[in-house]
Amino acid sequence: MTTPKESVTPEAVIKAAEEIKLATKNTKEVAKEVTAATVEGLEGTTNHALEFLGVPIDIHTLIHDGVELGINILLALLIFFVGKWVGKRVLTVINRMLERSRLDQTVVNFLNNLLYGVMIVAVLLAALNKLGINTNSFVAVLGAAAVAIGMSLKDQLSNLAAGVMIVIFRPFGRGDYVEVGGQTGTVIDITLVNTRIRTPANHEIIIPNGDIMTNSSTNYTSLPTRRVDVLVGIGYHSDIQKAREVMLSVASRHDKILKHPAPNVRVTALSESSVDLTLYVWTENGDWFDVQCDLLEKVKYAFDESGVDIPFPNRTVHIQGVEGLSKLLQEQKSAASNS
Repeated sequence: MTTPKESVTPEAVIKAAEEIKLATKNTKEVAKEVTAATVEGLEGTTNHALEFLGVPIDIHTLIHDGVELGINILLALLIFFVGKWVGKRVLTVINRMLERSRLDQTVVNFLNNLLYGVMIVAVLLAALNKLGINTNSFVAVLGAAAVAIGMSLKDQLSNLAAGVMIVIFRPFGRGDYVEVGGQTGTVIDITLVNTRIRTPANHEIIIPNGDIMTNSSTNYTSLPTRRVDVLVGIGYHSDIQKAREVMLSVASRHDKILKHPAPNVRVTALSESSVDLTLYVWTENGDWFDVQCDLLEKVKYAFDESGVDIPFPNRTVHIQGVEGLSKLLQEQKSAASNS
C-alpha cells in the first residue's frame, strides 16, 4: 500500500522561509545579548582587577589602544613589504638601463647596491613613522653615525671615490700595460678600492686607487702602435753619418718595424765619452719589447762589422803637485819598511 505524496505549494515555501528568517533574527539577537552581557561582565571584572592593581586605565581604553596599535602594525608591515616590492621593481628597471650603458660591471653592481640600501632605509623609515616613532631623531643618529664612520674611514672612502672615477672614465683597463703609483706592469684587476698589477718579474702589486688618481699614470697600450727609442753612443772620432746609415740599415731589415712613420736617427746628446745617437722606429704595441732588444743587439754587431767605435766611459785626471805626492809616497814606504 502506497502513501500518497503531499504536494508542496509556493505558499508553504514562503511561509517556511519566513519562519527560518525569524528564527535567525531571534538567534542573532540572543547572541548579541549574550555577547554584550559577557563583555559587560568581563569589563566589570577587568576594571575591578585593574583598580585593585592600581592601574589607572579601563578596559575600553585598553581595547581601543590595542586595536589602534594592531592596525598601525598591520599598516606598517604593509608599507614595508609593498614599498620593498615596488622598490625592487624600480631597481630592476634602473639595472636594465645601466646594463645597456657603457658603464663597467663593477660600477653597475656598486650603484645597484647603493640604491637598494637607500630604498630599504626609506621604506623602513616610512614604516616606523606609521608606528608613531619619531624618525627625525633616528635620521639624526644615522647622520651622526655616517659622519663618524666617514671620518674614521676617510682614506678608504677616498679610495672608493677614486675607484668609481677609474671605472667611469677608464684611463686603463684589464690587460693594459701601465705605469701607475710608481709601478709598471699589466693590470689584472680593478676594484672600487684598489688596482692590482703584475710586473714583468711576475710580482703582484696592489695599489690604492687614491694613489692612482692623485698621481700621473701612463698607459702604454691604449694606442695600437708605439715608438721604440734605441740610444747608442759612438766615439767622438767616429763618423756620425756612417753610424746613422748603419742604424737605418739594421732597422730596414727588421720585419716587425713599421714603414710609416719611417725610421729616423738623430744626435741627441754630446756626452762625456760619446756622441749619443738615438734610433726612432715604430712598431705594434705587442712587439715593442722584442723590437727594442733586437735592435740593441743587431746595432752592436753592425757597428763592430763597420768599424764604428762604441767607447767605454773614460775620464782623464790631472794631478797637481806631483813632486809633493811622490815625496809623500816615499815617506809612507820608508815608514812601512822600518816598522
